[in-house]
Amino acid sequence: MKHAAHILLVDDDASLLKLLGMRLESRGYRVTTAESGRQALDSLSKTRPDLVLSDLRMDEMDGMALFHQLQKEAPGLPVIILTAHGSIPDAVSATRQGVFSFLTKPVDRDELFAAIEDAMSQTPGTAGNGDNEWRSAIITRSPHMERVLEQARMVAGSDVSVLVTGPSGSGKELFANAIHQASSRSDKPFIAINCGALPEQLLESELFGHAKGAFTGAITQHEGLFQAADGGTLFLDEIGDMPLPLQVKLLRVLQDRQVRPLGSTTSMPVDVRVISATHRDLDRAMAEGDFREDLYYRLNVVNLRLPPLKDRAEDVPLLAKYLVTQAAERHKPFVKGFSSEALNLLASSAWPGNVRQLVNVVEQCVALTSSPIIPEALVAQALVAEENALPSFNDARASFERSYLIKVLKITEGNVTQAARIAGRNRTDFYKLLGRHDLEAGVFKPGAAEEEIN
Repeated sequence: MKHAAHILLVDDDASLLKLLGMRLESRGYRVTTAESGRQALDSLSKTRPDLVLSDLRMDEMDGMALFHQLQKEAPGLPVIILTAHGSIPDAVSATRQGVFSFLTKPVDRDELFAAIEDAMSQTPGTAGNGDNEWRSAIITRSPHMERVLEQARMVAGSDVSVLVTGPSGSGKELFANAIHQASSRSDKPFIAINCGALPEQLLESELFGHAKGAFTGAITQHEGLFQAADGGTLFLDEIGDMPLPLQVKLLRVLQDRQVRPLGSTTSMPVDVRVISATHRDLDRAMAEGDFREDLYYRLNVVNLRLPPLKDRAEDVPLLAKYLVTQAAERHKPFVKGFSSEALNLLASSAWPGNVRQLVNVVEQCVALTSSPIIPEALVAQALVAEENALPSFNDARASFERSYLIKVLKITEGNVTQAARIAGRNRTDFYKLLGRHDLEAGVFKPGAAEEEIN
C-alpha cells in the first residue's frame, strides 16, 4: 500500500473493540473506533474511511442496518461484517445485499487480513489500490462532495457518458477532468469546449472539423475537437446552449462513433468518452423543444450533481487558504493568509457565484493587501465589489429578457396575444420565454392579486 488504509471499526463491546483495534494497528492500518452505529455515522460525517469493519449484533442499530445507511451516505464504501452467530443463510443474504465479506467470530487473523486486502484491491478509490492523485485538484472535506466524488470514481472506470449538473461556478470542468484522470484514458487528451460561447457555424467547425473550402474563409482543412480528443475525453460545457441543428449532428456522432467534418463526404472513426455539463434545467428545455430528448438520454447515462458552495460551507476556509497561497505565489509572495475574522466572514457569505466568485474575491484581496495577513475589512470590501461587478453576458441577457417581458405584460395587462405581437414573437415562443423566467401572464391582468414579480 502507498499509505495506510483507514479502517472504521464498529463494535458495542469496548474490550473487543480495543483488542481488534490493536491487532489492526499492528498490521499497519489506521483505525478509528465507534461503539455504535450512530457513532460510526457521526465519524463518517467528519472523515471518510477506506473500509468499515462492523459487528453484526449491536443494540439500537445492528451491522446490517448500519450497512444500509452507509450505502446511502457513502456508496461504494466496502463493509465487512463480523458475527459470533454466523450462519450460511446469514452470510449469503448479507453478501447478496452488497456486504463485501461476512466473517464469524472468533475471527482468524489471517482470514481477516486477507478479507481486508481483498476489499482494498477490488474497491475503486481506496488506499489499498492507489492514491487520490486523480482528484488532487478538488479541495474539499464536505461529506456531500465526498459522496459525489466516490460516485465519480466508480463511473470513471467505464466509458459511459456522464452529465455533470450544478450551478454556474461550482467547478464542473474541474470535476470532469478528475473523472478523466481516474479513467483508463488519463494518458490521452482531455479537451474542453464551452458550447454556449461560440456561434453555431464556428461551434460546428470546432467540434467536427471542416474540409478546405467548406465555407468562406476555410482556406485549409481543420481538425475538429472530436478528432483531437481521440482516445481521450471531450468535455462539452453548457451543453444546454447547443443549437438544435448541432444537437442532431452530435447525436449521430455518439451513435455511430464516427465524425464527418463540415464540407466533407468522408466519415472518420473516433474513440472519445463524452462528459457534458450544464447549469440549465434540461427537463424544462426538452419540454420547451430547446433540447432533444434522444440526445439527453444519450448524454445522461450517469448524472452527477455538484452542490452549490453554500451547501458545503465547511470547504470555504479550506479553499480560501489554498487559493490565497496560489495567488500569493503569482503576485505577492509576502502574503501568508487571512486573519481568523476574515476567514469567518468568508465562511458565512452566501456565494451566489460559487467557487468562481470565491476565486475572484481571493484574487482581489491579494492584489489589494499591503500586509502579510489579509484583514476582515479587505474581505468585506472585495465582497461588495464582487456583488457590484459587471455581470456575465448570459446573466445580463437573462436579466434584460425578464425585465422586458415584465414591461410588455404590464403594458398589455397580461394579454399574451398583444404582448407577443409587440415582442415580435409567436404565442408559443412567447409562452416559452415566460416559462424560462417563471412569469405568469395572469398576474398582470387587471384585478389580479398582487404578486412579487421583480
